Amino acid sequence: MDDALSEQMQRDLEEIGRTCMPFGKHGPAHHPPQGVPIYDLPVEYLAWFAAKGGFPKGRLGVLLKMVHQMKVDGLDLVFDVLRQRRGGRTKLRPERTRDFRFETGA
Repeated sequence: MDDALSEQMQRDLEEIGRTCMPFGKHGPAHHPPQGVPIYDLPVEYLAWFAAKGGFPKGRLGVLLKMVHQMKVDGLDLVFDVLRQRRGGRTKLRPERTRDFRFETGA
């Protein structure tokens, strides 16, 4: 592989690792303080941008397209290194409490 291409891919991956979703249901308002890292966005959420609204303009849109394509191609495991640095996968839903006590009627 060309060294320049390899270096660009490495820079893109590092930028993906630093970028969090700045708006919407995965943004800072719902996932403080920075929002969800874009590599942890659900593929369905990214697919909505691809199919309906279009990706945002600028660098964020380019990075979201890259993440979407990688997830569609089954390359989500590439992001495991980034997840390990942050302490694991981002929780997108609050933890549910589970209560398995059953009332017995008399």
